[in-house]
Amino acid sequence: MTKKVSDLLSIMERLRDPGFGCSWDIKQTYASIVPFTLEEAYEVADTIERESWDELPDELGDLLFQVVFYCQIAKEEGRFEFDDVVQRIHDKLIRRHPHVFEDAKLQGSEQANWEKLKFTERKKKSQDSVLDDIPIALPALSRAHKIQKRAASIGFDWDNINDVSAKVTEELQEVMEEVEQPSVDKERLKDELGDLFFSVVNLARHLEVEPEEAIRQANHKFETRFRQVEVAVIQDNKVMSELNLEQLDSYWNSVKNSEK
Repeated sequence: MTKKVSDLLSIMERLRDPGFGCSWDIKQTYASIVPFTLEEAYEVADTIERESWDELPDELGDLLFQVVFYCQIAKEEGRFEFDDVVQRIHDKLIRRHPHVFEDAKLQGSEQANWEKLKFTERKKKSQDSVLDDIPIALPALSRAHKIQKRAASIGFDWDNINDVSAKVTEELQEVMEEVEQPSVDKERLKDELGDLFFSVVNLARHLEVEPEEAIRQANHKFETRFRQVEVAVIQDNKVMSELNLEQLDSYWNSVKNSEK
């Protein structure tokens, strides 16, 4: 028999029951669950990247359970319930898609229209800055991307890709200038590297590439190739730590060329 959301809510309520529930679930708080929520979100992303579609329902279920967990705690505190969360996202989606649900014409691209509506909502919240409410806990690359999008939404942005590219080159040069100092100041170097990363994220944004996705893809590509190098070295009855960089690079290029 197909289970409904109400069944899941009942299970969560039972798990948190002070008299008959699970001791671990009972002692959890909003803050204590956050690490698990982040982990589950990344597991969903990882499953999608691996195209493991049979695993996706399980991972999405784990992520949904996080939402249910927060809602149960909130219900116990008299703050809100699961239905309130559903109502909020229901209303928000309709509000942000007037060209779909209302008799309104789309002005500009859908993304531009979405950003404009979000900006209007933020103004209604009496926020002091367009950068308000960007989660601190976001991965650094994703947060940089979001900060830049917010700034761009009010016109604070480069006009063309050449200016963006030139900024990346400029920041790289400043990093190397710091590296070439007689005595390297680690804090200054970290600061310059941060500027470089931020400018590269900006380049990705202008090229309409999600930086977090790009670096995850790069991580996966490197890991896959490196593991193949390890296998190749073992097959040749050699030990990686005993090989010099030129020899290792030869293995690397062999693996890389095999992908073409």
